[in-house]
Amino acid sequence: MAIGVRDRVLWQAAVALVALVVGVVVADAAAVVEVYRMIQYDLRGVPLGSRRAAMNHHASSNLAVPGSDLSRTVIILPIAEANITMLNEYLQTKRLLGGLLLLFPHDYGSPTDSDSEGDGDDNYAVVRKHIAEVEQWLIHNNLPYPVYFAYEDENLINILKEVVVNDAAGRPATAMTGGYKLVIPVADAKKLPPPTITNIQGWLPGLRAEGDNSILPTIAIVASYDTFGAAPALSVGSDNSGSGVTALLELARLFSRLYANPKTRGPYNLLFGLTAGGPYNYNGTNKWLRNFDQRIRESMEYALCLNTIGSSSNQLWLHVSKPPDNVFIKQIHSEFVDVAEGLDLSVELRHKKINISNPRVAWEHEQFSRQRITAATLSQLETAPELFQHTGGISDSRRMVNETTVGQNIKLVAESLARHIYKQQGKQIEVFAEGSSLAVNPAYVRAWLDLLSRTPRVAPFLGKNAPIVSAFYKELAEHTMDVSYHHDTLDSTFVFYDLTKAQLSVHQVASVTFDLFVMLAVGVYLGLLFLILLVTTKGFDDLIGALRRPPSRKVKST
Repeated sequence: MAIGVRDRVLWQAAVALVALVVGVVVADAAAVVEVYRMIQYDLRGVPLGSRRAAMNHHASSNLAVPGSDLSRTVIILPIAEANITMLNEYLQTKRLLGGLLLLFPHDYGSPTDSDSEGDGDDNYAVVRKHIAEVEQWLIHNNLPYPVYFAYEDENLINILKEVVVNDAAGRPATAMTGGYKLVIPVADAKKLPPPTITNIQGWLPGLRAEGDNSILPTIAIVASYDTFGAAPALSVGSDNSGSGVTALLELARLFSRLYANPKTRGPYNLLFGLTAGGPYNYNGTNKWLRNFDQRIRESMEYALCLNTIGSSSNQLWLHVSKPPDNVFIKQIHSEFVDVAEGLDLSVELRHKKINISNPRVAWEHEQFSRQRITAATLSQLETAPELFQHTGGISDSRRMVNETTVGQNIKLVAESLARHIYKQQGKQIEVFAEGSSLAVNPAYVRAWLDLLSRTPRVAPFLGKNAPIVSAFYKELAEHTMDVSYHHDTLDSTFVFYDLTKAQLSVHQVASVTFDLFVMLAVGVYLGLLFLILLVTTKGFDDLIGALRRPPSRKVKST
């Protein structure tokens, strides 16, 4: 009977103890958030980007006590509040962080009804410009701690508010005080093998005059499709290079209709090229051109490269490497100007002489110029970008692209090419008239902009069989002939590391004081349990006797 009572009491005690422990664990339940890791790469052997991946530290804010040790702290910071001065302080003064978590506004980059025909409000433009500045700082520095990006949600906002209140009150999270702990249990990133880059080309063959056996001249329309940014998994490049790629595909569709009829097929071959390696000095374009058949090279009259033509600005620039007074350059520019006037657009000529000995290639047409092929780049950028500037990073989102402007710029290019192909310079003709079967299709433009704006395209993480690469091939094959892939390896100047996404667990942990209190409570509980069992099984008198019984003493025999 006593044994049964004792077992029952032991069982009840065990259940109570489990309930106590489970209660503590439940209170420590984790929230899980998808986060995007910052780029890690080497440039000519120099390590850049975030050099760590794992994270397991308490959360803090930018209100952390100045001069305090932050090596075991993850700073949570809305990216709009980050500034170069603050970031330099963390880096240059060697205030090593446990990690940095940068938060985007929850709707950042998403198109809205209010801005579907423009860039959005002034506030958004300011935020985007600020993010672009922060991104440039991040990708050009060596950060010896993990850096991640996330979108704000209700959990993260509430956590940050609590962290800010505690930091402002001088109660930062530590092992002694408790607080929130951010955990990303991953191994450090590994070096990737040299990535494969894929160029895709398709042809629209021209029509020779009867009895003409000469090689037809070729005009190439080219756009680079890949991107680069501080977070590879978020670098969708809606404007650069999404707008240029969309324009090229729509031009292929329009001219395929025009060339389908022998009566309107022009005396020019049209070559459409989607190239990779754009952010890396247009490395893919260079290798694509080097593989050209000599006959193609000799037939190339000029190449037109499309770059960043999606903002609401009506100002465009035609960038060239040949002198502006070159007769052919003046002719091409004149064709664009004539069409632009009827579309309320402006196209100005910009000349930048190339330096063959300098490996930096700022514009795609410069790779053609290095091969002695006349070429130009049409862009809304007035000046040549620096390395990894305007390469479709985290600041380049769908919200900044005006699809109406993209459509207007497509029409500008299409009409200019038509006047050149059909020798109609100076004549006010309209081939791609609105409402006709040759009109620019807004739904087609919108669909491709939307697809590209949700598809990261950083070359080292794409692979030659990436769905978006296959989609490009399929679309060109729909409208052009002799479509082909051209695979090559990216220049070894650039080395990349894996791991672009992770899961962040946010734990609310108790302080050491609380842990000691729990341990003491469990000890007291177990002591009382022992006394209860003793009384239950042996009686109160035996308990008193056990407490009063003097310790036995053994006499050592001699």
